[in-house]
Amino acid sequence: MEYIDEYYEEEFLDYIEEVQPEDEQDIDFEDKDLENLTNKKYRRPEVDSLKINNYNDIHFMLLDTDYYVINQGESIKTGEKVEDVPKAPIIRLYGVTKDQNSIMIHVKGKDPYLYIQIPKNILVNEMLLENLKNELNKQSINMRSVKSKYFIKKIEITEGESIKNFKGKDYEIETFLKIYTFLPAHVSTLRGIFEKGFHFESIQFPRTSFESNMPFSLRFMIDKDIVGMGWINLKKNMFEIRSIDKHKSRCQIEIDIHQDNLEAMDINLPECIEIAPLRIFSFDIECQAKDGGFPNAQKDPIIQISTVLKIHDQQDDLVKTVFTIGSCSNIPGCIVKSYEKEEDLLKEWEIFMQFVDPDIYLGYNIINFDFPYIFDRAKKLNVNKGKFGYMGRIKTTISKIKDGKFQSKAMGLRETKEINFEGRIQLDMFIHMQKEQKLSSYSLNTVSYHFLNEQKEDVHHTQISVLQEGNSETRKRLAIYCLKDSQLPLKLMQKLMCIYNYTEMARVTGVPINYLFVRGQQIKVASQLYRKAKLCKMFIPTERSKGQGDKFEGAFVLEPKRGFYSKPIATLDFASLYPSIMMAHNLCYSTLITRDITLKMNKDDYTATPNGDYFVKPHIRKGILPEILKELLNARKKAKNDLTQETDPLKKAVLDGRQLALKISANSVYGFTGAQLGQLPCLQISSSVTSFGRNMIEGTRDFVLEHFSKKNGYEYDSDVIYGDTDSVMVQFGVPTIQEAMNLGKEAASLITKKLFINPIKLEFEKVYCPYLLINKKRYAGLYFTKPDKYDKIDTKGMENVRRDNCQMIRDIMNNCLKYVLVEFNNNGVEKAIEYIKGMVSDLYQNKIDISKLVITKSLTKKAQEGDDEDDENEKKTNKDQYKSKQAHVELAKKMALRDAGSAPSIGDRIPFVIIAGSKNAKNYEKVEDPIYVVNHDIPLDYDYYIEKQIKKPLIRIFEHIMKNPDTLFQGEHTKIRYQPKLNAGLGLGKFVVKKETCLYCKCQVPNKEALCQNCVGKNNNRIVEIYTEKLIMHQSIEYQFNQLWTECQRCQGSLHDDVICQNRDCPIYYKRTKTQGDLMRSQEIINRFQNW
Repeated sequence: MEYIDEYYEEEFLDYIEEVQPEDEQDIDFEDKDLENLTNKKYRRPEVDSLKINNYNDIHFMLLDTDYYVINQGESIKTGEKVEDVPKAPIIRLYGVTKDQNSIMIHVKGKDPYLYIQIPKNILVNEMLLENLKNELNKQSINMRSVKSKYFIKKIEITEGESIKNFKGKDYEIETFLKIYTFLPAHVSTLRGIFEKGFHFESIQFPRTSFESNMPFSLRFMIDKDIVGMGWINLKKNMFEIRSIDKHKSRCQIEIDIHQDNLEAMDINLPECIEIAPLRIFSFDIECQAKDGGFPNAQKDPIIQISTVLKIHDQQDDLVKTVFTIGSCSNIPGCIVKSYEKEEDLLKEWEIFMQFVDPDIYLGYNIINFDFPYIFDRAKKLNVNKGKFGYMGRIKTTISKIKDGKFQSKAMGLRETKEINFEGRIQLDMFIHMQKEQKLSSYSLNTVSYHFLNEQKEDVHHTQISVLQEGNSETRKRLAIYCLKDSQLPLKLMQKLMCIYNYTEMARVTGVPINYLFVRGQQIKVASQLYRKAKLCKMFIPTERSKGQGDKFEGAFVLEPKRGFYSKPIATLDFASLYPSIMMAHNLCYSTLITRDITLKMNKDDYTATPNGDYFVKPHIRKGILPEILKELLNARKKAKNDLTQETDPLKKAVLDGRQLALKISANSVYGFTGAQLGQLPCLQISSSVTSFGRNMIEGTRDFVLEHFSKKNGYEYDSDVIYGDTDSVMVQFGVPTIQEAMNLGKEAASLITKKLFINPIKLEFEKVYCPYLLINKKRYAGLYFTKPDKYDKIDTKGMENVRRDNCQMIRDIMNNCLKYVLVEFNNNGVEKAIEYIKGMVSDLYQNKIDISKLVITKSLTKKAQEGDDEDDENEKKTNKDQYKSKQAHVELAKKMALRDAGSAPSIGDRIPFVIIAGSKNAKNYEKVEDPIYVVNHDIPLDYDYYIEKQIKKPLIRIFEHIMKNPDTLFQGEHTKIRYQPKLNAGLGLGKFVVKKETCLYCKCQVPNKEALCQNCVGKNNNRIVEIYTEKLIMHQSIEYQFNQLWTECQRCQGSLHDDVICQNRDCPIYYKRTKTQGDLMRSQEIINRFQNW
C-alpha cells in the first residue's frame, strides 16, 4: 500500500516543520461550561517528581517521531541582505511512560548523511576532503533547493562494501566517503548531484550513492537501534528537563538530550514486553444535510460529536461524551453538553480533546470523512479566528490535510487523505478493515455484525435532519446512534487485537507505528535490512527503479487431477517455504556471484540455482537476508513457546501479536526482492527462490510415486493429485483417515531427510475426506487434523468465499458442500440435487429476497464522464480509468446524477442487482441500485442470476458427482415463473395509461371498483369470497411486516419509536422495505371494497 513515493520523498510529517509556526492557541481549561468535562479524573496523572528528575534514568515507550529545524545563530541583516546562518535538525521523540505521562524528547547532535564510493587508486587525504566540501558548498548557493553555503557539514572516510554481490575471496575492502549535510532535505539534493555525474579534481565520482533515501527520523532510529513502540532509556544526569513555560508541546514532560545519551532498551526484557497505558480517543460526527442530500461541509452543520475515552489496558471506558446542537435528554453513563452555536461546539470539543491528551485517534472512516469535515466546517465558520485544528501535540502546529492516493495489488487504487497529528497515532478502523479483511461490504454495520455479532440502527442522512429538528428526545435518539458509532470501533479494535498486533509489527520491523498505516511493505523490510547491514559494514545502494519488464516464472502448481475423491487425501506442506529456501541456499544480495567469479572458486563453495544464478555458501559468507530470516523465525518459535506457557491475558495478546508479526515479516522478505518497482529489486534472488520451490514440489511428487508403491511393500500405489505452491496432495489409496495420517507423517519425515537441506522441512498437516478438486487453486474438502472428527469444511477459490458473488450463490454453495461432503454417506448428493432444484424454482417465482441477490464490486478506478468521444480519448490516455464499460461503474455514474453527495467514490464497494431489460441489453445497461429497485418495484433478470451467478459454479461441482448436471436447471421445476406487472414509471410503462381492472375477471372497471357488475351479478357471494381472500392476504402481509418492524425496534433499542434505520447491509432492511410496499399495495386493494 503506497500513499507517497516511499523512498524519494521525506516523510509527510517532516514538511510541516519547514513552515512558519502558527501563533500558540490560548486554552482555558477552567471554563465553567466545561467544568464537568475537564474533571481531573479524565486528565493524565500528575508527573511524579520523585521519578522524573535528573537523578534517575527515565524510561518511555516511543509513539511517534519527526524533526524540526533550528538556526544555529542569529541572522544578521546587512542592508537588504540577510546573512546566511547554519541550520540543524532536532529529532523529536513522542512517547508515554509506564505511569501514563506523555513525554517529548528534543534530541540534538544527529546529522543527516549519505555514502559515496571512492574510485580505486584514488588517494584520499584531509586536503581533498576539505576542497570537496568547499566545492559542493560553493555550488549549493545557486541551487534552488538549498540557496545557502551551509550545505555540506563535514566529510569522513570510512570502509565497507556494497551489499550487492560477493566479489571474491581476495576482495579488498572499499573506501567510502560519509558526507554529512546540514539538513535532511539536502541529502536528496546531494544524491541528485552525483546521479547527474560529478567530476572533481580529475576524480569522476560514481553516479550511485548509498543509503540516501531513508527518511531522516527512521535513519536516526536505525542508527540508535530504536524500534517503533519500543522502550527508550534516558541516562541520568545527561539530560535537561524543561520547565513548563518552555514547553513547545502539550506533553507533560519535555526533555533536551544529546543523541549519545539515550539508548534503546531490549524489547525481549520482561519490563519491555508491556505496552504503555495508551489513551484512546474514539469519536464520530453527525451532520445535518438541510437539502436532504449527502452532507456538504460548505453549507451543512455538524450537529453532534460523540467521544469515548479509554485506557487500552483497562476494562471500562474512562468517559463517554456527546456534544450536541440544541437540547438533548440525558443518556445514562454519558456526559451530554448542549450548545446553541456550532462554533462553540467545535471549539469546546477541541479543548476537551486537548485536555484529555489522547495517544490514539480512533474511529470509522475518520481520516477520509470526519476529520476533513470538522476542519472544513471550522474554516467556514472561522472558529477561533482561524486558529482551529491543533490536533497534534505541538502547540504551534495546526493539522493540515492533503489529498492522496494509494495503490496495492490486494486493494487496488484508493483515494485517501493525509493528516499530520504530531505525536499521536491515527487508527482508522475502516482503512484497517479494507487492508486486512476481505468482505463484501465495509460498512460499520456489516463489519460489526461479522466480528462482534452486533448491529446498530443505521439512520440515513436524510432522516438526521428530522431527528435534529424534533425535540430533546429525538435528539437523544440521534445522540445514542452517534455514540454507538464511537463505541463500535473500540470494540472492533479490541476484538481484533489491533493495538497488540500493530505494536509488535512496529517492534519487529523497527518502523514508527504510523508507518504501518501510511506506508507499504517495502519500508518495513528495508528497515530490517539497514539494521543488519550496519552491523556487517555493508552499505545499501540507492537505485532508482527502471521498471524493467523482466519476468520470471512464478510459484509452481502441479496440474490437478480433477474429480471427487471419496478416499482420504493427505496434505504435505512446506514450513515457511520461501524463507526456508533463502536460508538453506544462502540467497542474498551479498552472496550473489557472477559466472566469472565461479571459475576461480571450488564448486563446493557456491550453489548453482535451477535458473542459472550462483550464490556462495554460508562457509564462505553468510548472507544478510538469511540471517534476518533466521532471527525472525527463531524469535517466532520462542514467542509461540512463551505463548503456551504464559497465563497473563495481556501478555498472551502481546506474544500472539508478536508471533504473527514475525511470520508476516519473514514472508515479506521474498516479496521485497521481487518487487520490480521496489527499493532494491533482485530478480536473481526471487527467481531462484521460485525455481527451487518448483524443483522441491516436483521432487516430492516423484519420491511419493516411487517410494509409496506396491513394489516397495505398500498395500496401494500412491497418487499425487495436486501440488499448490507450498503443498502436495497425496492419495495413498488407504480407506481410513487414520492410515492416511500415518502415511502422511511417514512421508513428510522421510522426504525431509532424503531430499532437502536444513532448514527446509516438509510437514504433514491435514487429511481431506472426501475431497473435491475442481481446478488449480479451487477445491473443497472435509478438513481433518484428528481421525475421529472433522475440523471444518475447507474451501479455496470457491464462490462461497468470493466476495464478488451474490449471497444466494454463497448460501447455495455452502449448503451443497455440506450435503456433498458432510452427508456424502447419507444420500448427501441426492439431498443437494433436490435442494438446488428447489432454490432454482424459488428464484424463478420471485420467492428469493432481494438481499440475497445483491452483488458487490470495488470501484478501483475513476468512472469516466462526458460523451462517447471523450470517453474513448480517456481510455487511451488515462491508466486510472476502466478500458471498457463495467456494470458497477455505470451504476456509480447513475447514482452520482441522482445524488452526487452520496455517490460511491474510488475504493468503495458498490452493491447492485441486475434488472430485467431488453433481450440484447448489456449487463451495464441493466445494473441498478437495490434500494431503488425495491422502492420502484422493478423486476429482476432471473435468467441472469441462473446463467451467470448460479449455473456455472454448480456445474463445476456436480459434473464430478452426477451425470447430466444440466438437469439441475431444466425440467418441471423451471416452468412456473413470476410474471411482473408493467411498471407505469419505467420503460414502456411510461407510455401506458393505467386503469383499474376487476379483481376476478380482469376486465376494466370504473372508479376503482373491486369487481365488475357482470361478476357481481352472476354470483352475489363472489364479492364476499374475493374480499375474504384479499383480507387474509393483507393480514398475512401485515403480520409479516409487524414482525420485521418489531425486530428492527429491538435492534434500535426502543419499542416505542418509529423505525428509521436504513442499513443496506442488513437483510431485514430489504425485507421490511419490500413488505412495506406490498402492504401499501394490499391496502389499496382492500380500499376498493369500501363501496360494497
